[in-house]
Amino acid sequence: MNFITWSIIAAEIGFWIVIILGLTLRYVYNYKKMGSFFLFLTPVIDLFLLIVTAMDLLKGGNATTSHAIAAIYLGVSIAFGKSIVRWADERFLYYIKKEGTKPAKKTGFAFARNSLKGSFQHLFAYVIGAGFLLILIYLVNDAERSSKLFETLKVWSIVLGIDFIISISYFIWPRGK
Repeated sequence: MNFITWSIIAAEIGFWIVIILGLTLRYVYNYKKMGSFFLFLTPVIDLFLLIVTAMDLLKGGNATTSHAIAAIYLGVSIAFGKSIVRWADERFLYYIKKEGTKPAKKTGFAFARNSLKGSFQHLFAYVIGAGFLLILIYLVNDAERSSKLFETLKVWSIVLGIDFIISISYFIWPRGK
């Protein structure tokens, strides 16, 4: 595995460490401000990955699938970060702290609406990630060296379309219990 792949793995591990640490400090030790501080560190991890990826390409490296995945990770982390923290927050409170109500499983129209909301978050992630991919392609300024970035953008576009089709299908064929 190359350095970018290891950077992505480190960013993902770091992401979950700061979330778990933030939630533990917030709810187990009642250090709300310190817990919030750790939860707000997630964008710093994204910034680290952004810098590492851009620097590698600017130093003459060939774009790999790992570079493209870094762009996807960046977009997904920004678009879904807040909802992931909220999801983890709810479950931490219920399953670890034994407070609040059990997180409800959505069905029917509520599930369809939630799925479509997720598709729009995916679109937001796509705009961010695709923007980053296009900036990297521009900075590399070599079609051969950046071909993997273009390929990833094409595949991601198809995946985004499929995501919307699936979400819309839940309005036609609602998900039962």
